Amino acid sequence: MPQTGSRTALVPDTCAGRRLDAVLAELFPEYSRSRLSAWIKSGDVTVDGESARPRDPVRGGETIALDAVEEVQTHAVAEDIPLDVLYEDEHVFVIDKPAGLVVHPGAGNPAGTLVNALLHRDPDLDKLPRAGIVHRLDKDTSGVMVVARTLQAHTALVAQLSAREVHRQYLAVVVGALVSGGTANAAIDRHPRDRLRMAVREDGKDAVTHYRLRERFRAHTALECRLETGRTHQIRVHMAHLKHPIVGDPLYGGSLKLPKGASEELIVALRGFKRQALHAEVLEFAHPVTFDPVRCEAPVPEDMQRLMRLLREDAAAHAEAERARR
Repeated sequence: MPQTGSRTALVPDTCAGRRLDAVLAELFPEYSRSRLSAWIKSGDVTVDGESARPRDPVRGGETIALDAVEEVQTHAVAEDIPLDVLYEDEHVFVIDKPAGLVVHPGAGNPAGTLVNALLHRDPDLDKLPRAGIVHRLDKDTSGVMVVARTLQAHTALVAQLSAREVHRQYLAVVVGALVSGGTANAAIDRHPRDRLRMAVREDGKDAVTHYRLRERFRAHTALECRLETGRTHQIRVHMAHLKHPIVGDPLYGGSLKLPKGASEELIVALRGFKRQALHAEVLEFAHPVTFDPVRCEAPVPEDMQRLMRLLREDAAAHAEAERARR
């Protein structure tokens, strides 16, 4: 059901001459400026008891009353789906999303999503855009995500993401033995023919991924990737563009590549890894209310741990065999 919020605030004298909508955004930072402007136009905001326009200047000293209805923003059914919560307070959730869990309901996934799970844990999230989700992970990417629980937190976290102030670190296992890290700076947008895919395009949106070597195997590399921007499929597209696609990636991985002389166990593991080997392992941000630093880590899931263990054993076995031949 819609909830009504009635609040008042006194306009500081220092705001004299400024637009009402701009002042309102500072007095009620939990709401977006567009939402506040809509409430002004609908008469839900009064200045000394009188209606006003968003562009009207204030004098300072007026009493502003906000009496607005917070409509349901997210229409989805709450479902009792277990969530691994890494951090929680009245303003935010930080969760460890498992691979295979879709974030938002859609035509093919009306239920069983992260949104359905979040609404069961906190029904008031239906008043927030996208149930408080401010960034997303692909269905088969695992790892840490932050979810806002209030409008103030949502607005602040979106602003941090836009300003590139949120640290997002991923672990990726890619094809090829890289010799050094680097930066992928290549614009990304929708693929011109395949609407399910993204692609590097000159006319795309700027996208920057920094990566460094975590562990090198014979024909694969574990990379630590840091997002500077947050485009759809960004790490997956950038690594494929660099000719080092992520292992198991069904959209960008290309044909399966097996190390020469690999054990049967490793061959089976590589053939059977049917999701992109990509895990969001670290998320750091300023708390949206207290501004204290928050850092959360999601442990590497079992399937990626096993894959890396087999690649490590393969590299060690072949290094030992090479030493024996000398």
